[in-house]
Amino acid sequence: MPFPPGAIALCASDALRDGGLAVPFEVLHEGVPNRAFAVRHEGQVVAFLNRCTHVAMELDWQPNRVFDASGEWLICASHGAIFHPTSGECMGGPCNGGLVRIALLEQDGQVWWLPDAHTVAPEVAARGD
Repeated sequence: MPFPPGAIALCASDALRDGGLAVPFEVLHEGVPNRAFAVRHEGQVVAFLNRCTHVAMELDWQPNRVFDASGEWLICASHGAIFHPTSGECMGGPCNGGLVRIALLEQDGQVWWLPDAHTVAPEVAARGD
């Protein structure tokens, strides 16, 4: 499979365990600095902006903990909104839409972030690439 241009190494594949700790990373989403996170759910790696849709607060209830106690749902620690861990869709609680998904690729034991027109790496934006 050809490797997408502009892909950014995020973490080793084994850093993400089903329902486990998130791997955080910094992004510029539509020009605004944000934290994002990558997680694994049922073997699939996914990433989202770390921003609840109810009130723009990070989801973590402890550093890099965005799953509920069951490891099945993403949860906002501030207001209790529940999100589907692979789609980001709001499944309950106070929300205003779903989480913003960020494209990832997992290949050869590595997870890669695929920036797009809306979400870029802060250092790329600073260089003007």
